[in-house]
Amino acid sequence: MRDFGAGFGYLLQGQKWVGRHGRWFGFGLLPGLVTFVLYVGALVGLFYGADDLTAWATPFADDWGSPWQGVLRGALTFLVFSLGLFLAVITFTAVTLLVGQPFYESLSEEVDRSRGGDAPESGLPLWKDLWISARDSLRVLVRVAFYGVLLFAAGFIPVVGQTVVPAIGFCVSGFFLTEELTAVALQRRGIELKQRLGLLRGRRMAVLGFGVPLTLAFLVPFVAVLLMPGAVAGATLMARDLNGEEGDGDADGDDAADGTGGHRPATGAASGA
Repeated sequence: MRDFGAGFGYLLQGQKWVGRHGRWFGFGLLPGLVTFVLYVGALVGLFYGADDLTAWATPFADDWGSPWQGVLRGALTFLVFSLGLFLAVITFTAVTLLVGQPFYESLSEEVDRSRGGDAPESGLPLWKDLWISARDSLRVLVRVAFYGVLLFAAGFIPVVGQTVVPAIGFCVSGFFLTEELTAVALQRRGIELKQRLGLLRGRRMAVLGFGVPLTLAFLVPFVAVLLMPGAVAGATLMARDLNGEEGDGDADGDDAADGTGGHRPATGAASGA
């Protein structure tokens, strides 16, 4: 559980960082606002159209009597909207990061500088950075969709589908949400998706400590937009830890998330090789 707390500590550190650097907080809000408006419209459409979708998908239940038709279609409507919300939480970050690539890269670089030393740069033109981000986000989305289908099917299991499955869903969401956020800093360091996933698996509890609370917070309307700048900042601090980097601390004298004044070695790096 200590590693879980360390991950949560990075999330708090990131929010504190943007709180002390108000200009970067405002700078990082813009992409999230644009994406938020688009996603709200899509979720509202899904909310009002889910009933029609489930009725269309279950024509065999048209002749069922009460209450079985309502129970089946009500449960399916709930699962469809839950799946949409699950995918929205994951893809919101990916789309926001893609829309705001130049914004968040600049913010991440500034966090690196505040920890001491130079900020690593990919050295690639912007269009290529965008292409790599879009490609990797699509590859992550395929993985998320795979887990989403499995969880959707498991949702029909009595009791387990209403208790264990949602908990697993939040863990899956938290893991891949953290991957998308740490990718901003790790991609600048030339670390490919496969290596990034290896680093994250090596520190799974820290990743969940960062990602699961953030996933839960992202379920509250507009909170995702407000937390995105700090989430990118915190993910940059976590990326430094995962990559085994050390720093002299922020100019304001903050210690690292584990309270030791520096970053712990990336113990999971070897498992991701």
